[in-house]
Amino acid sequence: VCMLGQIEEIVDNSVTIKLAIDITEQPNLVNLHVVFEEDSGKKIVAEIANVDKVKMIANVVGEINDNWFTPGASSKPSFKSKVRLITMDELELLFGKQETEFGYTNFGTSNVYEGYKINVPINEFFNAHFSILGNSGAGKSCTVASILQKLYTSSPEPPINSALFFFDAYGEYTHAFGDLHKENPALNYKAYTTNVIDPDCEILRIPVWLLDVDDLALLLDANTPAQLPILEKTLKLVPILTGNSSIVIKRKNDIIARALQDILLSGNDSTKIRDQVIAVLTKFNTPELNLESTIAQPGYVRTLKQCLYVDKTGKMQEMELVVEFIRGYITEEQEEISEADKNKFYTLNDLELAMEFALISEGILKSDKVFDTANVMSVRLHTLATGDNRHYFSYPRYVTRDQFVDSLLWDSKTNTRAQIVNFNINYIDDRLAKVITKILSRMLFLKASTTKPRGSLAYHIIIEEAHRYVQHDSDIELLGYNIFERISKEGRKYGIFLALITQRPSELSDTCVSQCMNFVILRTLHPVDLQYIKEMVPNVSSEIVLQLKNLKPGNCIAFGSAFQVPTSMYIDLPNPRPLSNNVDLENVWYKKPEINPMVASMNGNANNGVSMGGTPQIQTVTFNPNVTQTVQPQQVATVVAAPTPTANPNVAVGMGAGQTVQTTSTQNRFIQPQTGTANA
Repeated sequence: VCMLGQIEEIVDNSVTIKLAIDITEQPNLVNLHVVFEEDSGKKIVAEIANVDKVKMIANVVGEINDNWFTPGASSKPSFKSKVRLITMDELELLFGKQETEFGYTNFGTSNVYEGYKINVPINEFFNAHFSILGNSGAGKSCTVASILQKLYTSSPEPPINSALFFFDAYGEYTHAFGDLHKENPALNYKAYTTNVIDPDCEILRIPVWLLDVDDLALLLDANTPAQLPILEKTLKLVPILTGNSSIVIKRKNDIIARALQDILLSGNDSTKIRDQVIAVLTKFNTPELNLESTIAQPGYVRTLKQCLYVDKTGKMQEMELVVEFIRGYITEEQEEISEADKNKFYTLNDLELAMEFALISEGILKSDKVFDTANVMSVRLHTLATGDNRHYFSYPRYVTRDQFVDSLLWDSKTNTRAQIVNFNINYIDDRLAKVITKILSRMLFLKASTTKPRGSLAYHIIIEEAHRYVQHDSDIELLGYNIFERISKEGRKYGIFLALITQRPSELSDTCVSQCMNFVILRTLHPVDLQYIKEMVPNVSSEIVLQLKNLKPGNCIAFGSAFQVPTSMYIDLPNPRPLSNNVDLENVWYKKPEINPMVASMNGNANNGVSMGGTPQIQTVTFNPNVTQTVQPQQVATVVAAPTPTANPNVAVGMGAGQTVQTTSTQNRFIQPQTGTANA
């Protein structure tokens, strides 16, 4: 064994070694590992950081005891230690064996030790939250695709019970995983799209009856806790109002009657009271309580609408009669409505109607404050129920939450369970994409946290462009929690994990990043992100930060519980790759355009300045700065009829043959008065 030299200085975690070898005769030693070995058998491992012709500096990374490597710098070498390079057997303690055994998956190849495979323990990496960080173009998409492809192909036995839910911001991963079933019939990939116009797979649809108060608050962009009681009442009313039993009709009458009583006793002028009563009963009515309901008196019968008549003096003469009639529908002791009488299968339109009932029952018509607070949600719900986004909340049949989650994983084409589920959220705006991501993540969390025995299933939520969705936003002030932060703090014990893929780690929720146990970091350039990584990620030194700025695409440095030491490696290209490659400008800019026959015919079969070969002919005019040109007022357009249309290459595009166009200067754009007669 070649001794490299003697320890000269130990400062904190850094060891300076005076070299006893001719460094000019050696290969590059930077980033290799050395062992400080004592006679007692104690071995301290360090990574070479800097080398010159006289000395080298190495940073302590761990200790080997009883053929077991323990990361950390709690122990320091003694000055009498022998200094040598690490052996292959010792290297396996740091980076794993070269054979991909059961329970391991291959990530890539070491950048430091040529040809050395980096095999990672599955339980250490995937049994915790993790992040994949890097600039745009650094290779994040290919890294993610390669890691997941190898998870299912490099291990002797694929994880057939895994459940990976992928929120695909650009719709690029179907190309990488679409043929998973062909590789192994036991594996399946399922995709959902938000493209309702030209879908290439099943459209993502969420049953509206599975949305609870928190989901609706996010969906309707509630901004104050004062709005939550309206949503609670809406959800309480909607299964009642969509029913048709006699008990349900009686409850509807009670709600309408209480709202009408508040209006009638509001003290407003009679005309306003009449108009509000008519407005309410026009929109909310039952077969028993409506504008045509009859009020009988001795000798005659009138409708409710007739009794609302306001005379010339501005008084409603039958006010007392109307109030007494309305009070007849108010029930002080309300009968309990059974679950059988409630309609659990409802739509956005039903939800909108229930919210309007909730608003009038909360006194929206007699309080401007209530109106201002609650009406904005009613408007947003109406927009959702009537707009294009309604498609994502229209589900064809009734299912429970657990049935819905299970259906997401079931592939009807192969009649088997899928291991990867992709949600292509590329076709919706960021706000809705963020809300849908939170709603689905919360459903997965609720199912995982209520499954018994606890931890008997595992869900992984993988979020591309996570800085758009996993932020420190207003959820905590509104609901008391953020679902991603709750998953990051509580998900591990329930078997639900986050994977955050982003190019801007500094924009992520600090709580979520702090709970990540593993990091795969590709080239990062932004100084704010580099400083954030240095502060938030364990075992990141200034030397490593400098390396992150200079990594080639596809190269990364990995940290965390699955890696004994910071590991620099090259991630193998996935096969097939995701659709994340850059635009080929040489092809786009310089490819000869094809002639569209329809466009050519629309242009009157004239060249119009375009040659038959398809390349535009650029017409130029010689400019002489010594010649002064005077712009004379002239007619904007003169149309001259020609007996025989002929193609003229000087005719402007879009004009027919035989027409000429003369344009004036922008400073003199007016029509010259004519003294003659225009040619016809």
